[in-house]
Amino acid sequence: MASSSNIQTFADLNVLAGHLRQVLENKKYILLFAYNGTGKTRLSMAFKDLGKDWDQRDTLYFNAFTEDLFSWDNDLENDAERVLRMNTASRFFAGLDELEMESRIRAFLNRYADFQFDINYRQGTIRFWREMQKNDQGEDEPVLIKVSRGEENIFIWCFFLAIAQLAIEEQEAYDWVKYIYIDDPISSLDDNHAIVVASHLAHLLKSQDRIKVVLSSHHTLFFNVMCNELKKAQRYFLSKIENGYELRDTNKTPRFYHVAMLKELHEAAESGEIYTYHFNILRSIIEKTATFHGFNSFSACIKQDPDDEEGIVQARVINLLSHGNYSLFEPKEMLDENKEIFRKVLRDFMNNYRFNPELFPETVINEVST
Repeated sequence: MASSSNIQTFADLNVLAGHLRQVLENKKYILLFAYNGTGKTRLSMAFKDLGKDWDQRDTLYFNAFTEDLFSWDNDLENDAERVLRMNTASRFFAGLDELEMESRIRAFLNRYADFQFDINYRQGTIRFWREMQKNDQGEDEPVLIKVSRGEENIFIWCFFLAIAQLAIEEQEAYDWVKYIYIDDPISSLDDNHAIVVASHLAHLLKSQDRIKVVLSSHHTLFFNVMCNELKKAQRYFLSKIENGYELRDTNKTPRFYHVAMLKELHEAAESGEIYTYHFNILRSIIEKTATFHGFNSFSACIKQDPDDEEGIVQARVINLLSHGNYSLFEPKEMLDENKEIFRKVLRDFMNNYRFNPELFPETVINEVST
């Protein structure tokens, strides 16, 4: 591990995970912002693995692997009773049949969805429905449905929250939990749901003092809400570099991460060390600005030159350079001509939309153009 001021570098994710555990000796929460492809999910697994000792463990986690514990049985033979199956071999489901999980899950799920469900613990299956109908005996029975992928994700998230609540309450089945690690819980939610999910999660986490928490996300709005809710959390920006990983302490940077990202882009433009993934960040910021101002396309927020009245050329360059497969997985420095395009788009954007001058001094803006 190497460090300088507020930046630390790590050779691999295991070393980084060990560092996060050290930080949590003095902190209750860690908030990590990182783009997809950086290694967030692998970091959560490395953190979890450090807490395993034979049959003992200390981390309750939510990530893509948690979602994989659930799979659909579409009843291809009869096309009648589609159920979501739980991988009951996982200790994630240990002892749940004795803990009234349906009522616990509903307490969370009713905030987000309008469907009903029941759990067959013996078979390890979950059924869903919205309506009831009379059967041949005149009894009410559910009209079973297969919920959408978004609704499925919400259900699994609420399932996890119910288990996290059990850990917080120190129920015997989950009294081993010392850490909760959550990676990108809202990847398929719109912004309104992102705010609600973040607010509810923050309320749950603040209701206890025993369990330490790491939360990582690439969703800017979700991350901002968590920063505002968990004001004393340690905040980092995680990025992949050529020889490992870089962890930037962002506690003293602007709270809203689109502004923090602009500062990151300015620093890159000043230093000349501009990588292809910087176009991903710039495009993301411009897209959010276009949406906020009511435009249908991010190109509306790109300055139009006399010889390119519709901004087509620069928009095409941004499209091309922000969609390369290498942009996040293998950081590569831009070609000189692309650096100049990057500087120009960034400079024009900053001149067109006013930001706090104390955060972006005029000298810095001028330097970007040289």
